[in-house]
Amino acid sequence: MSRIVSVAPVLPARSYSQGEITAALLAMITSDPARQQVMRRIHASSGVQTRSLVMPLERYSSLASFQESNDYFIAEGTSLAERAVTAALASAGLQPADVDFLLFTSVTGIATPSIDAQLVSRLGLRPDVKRLPSFGLGCVAGAAGIARVNDYLAGHPDEVAVLLSVELCSLTVQARDDSMANIVASGLFGDGAAAVVMVGDARAEALGLPGPEVVDTRSHIYPDTADVIGWDIGGTGFRIVLSAGVPDVIDRNFADDARGILAAHGLDVDDVGAWAAHPGGPKVLEAFSQALDLPEGALDASWRSLANVGNLSSAAVLHVLAEQLDGHPPDTIGLLFALGPGVTSEIVLLRWADGTRAAERTTSPAAEAQAVPATLPAAAMIEPTL
Repeated sequence: MSRIVSVAPVLPARSYSQGEITAALLAMITSDPARQQVMRRIHASSGVQTRSLVMPLERYSSLASFQESNDYFIAEGTSLAERAVTAALASAGLQPADVDFLLFTSVTGIATPSIDAQLVSRLGLRPDVKRLPSFGLGCVAGAAGIARVNDYLAGHPDEVAVLLSVELCSLTVQARDDSMANIVASGLFGDGAAAVVMVGDARAEALGLPGPEVVDTRSHIYPDTADVIGWDIGGTGFRIVLSAGVPDVIDRNFADDARGILAAHGLDVDDVGAWAAHPGGPKVLEAFSQALDLPEGALDASWRSLANVGNLSSAAVLHVLAEQLDGHPPDTIGLLFALGPGVTSEIVLLRWADGTRAAERTTSPAAEAQAVPATLPAAAMIEPTL
């Protein structure tokens, strides 16, 4: 079994309150007072308190083209990627030259050569590092990335791998589009990145590296859901497809998959001591809780992440995992999961292999900046949207 030995969540330097973002985007998205009122209500009930944005807030209304926003994605995304991988390797006590495999994922910008290729010279990765850039998995890619890196390490137990997610969701918000999907997205998604260092079981044992082992993974693409989440890609870039049907997909399907992977190992929901659910929005988190009949507080880490940074697409569940990584006793069972376009679910079953090394682990400034109060205000829990 591969082992997760470090997670480094990073954020852009600029952080704004939800109210500031709403005020700045109102005129950019719609001039209709009635739609602006809808937008205020949706943003206020999104569960989000603050978000970090890659550009100054006043710049978004002046973006003239998809080319301009995508150029910004490449430049700023590469810088965030460099910070994340550097922090994750340092936390694991490893060097860039130790990395054998790098899986990069994003769904908010495109580049060829891809951002992971740019990191080879910037970080000093070996020129023979094996790379796999991925586009299109969306929010599920954080969980799917862990699963696919685990698959690779099963055949390369002596190696070191890095999963890297970079998502600059703010660059995809569409000006003069007052559709409900764009209004919801403009109040929900933030910018951020994360890097996860994983090692094969032989490498973990040889170095004595702590962290959760990947016990099992499960993927499922649900039929007749292709129009629920995704992009319409055109001249203005990525126009979001986001229906109100995501919670219904969870209600119909998710419990069987989650309980099934647990049952395959003689476990039940009550055996799980660490939950890392993709913070897709209040209705999504509530649907996860209801589907599995979770006790109150089980998904607090996901609610905190949603409040403090918003939905970061594929990086979101990795930010949640970063909070959960330390502090669990040996043999704690964890379940990490997310949904994405398809609709696809990805579930990762974890087991903590040994004690925490919280005192030894270095925390990046970006991770420290994410700390939020343990209790969310009631406003974060009412009138949920996606």
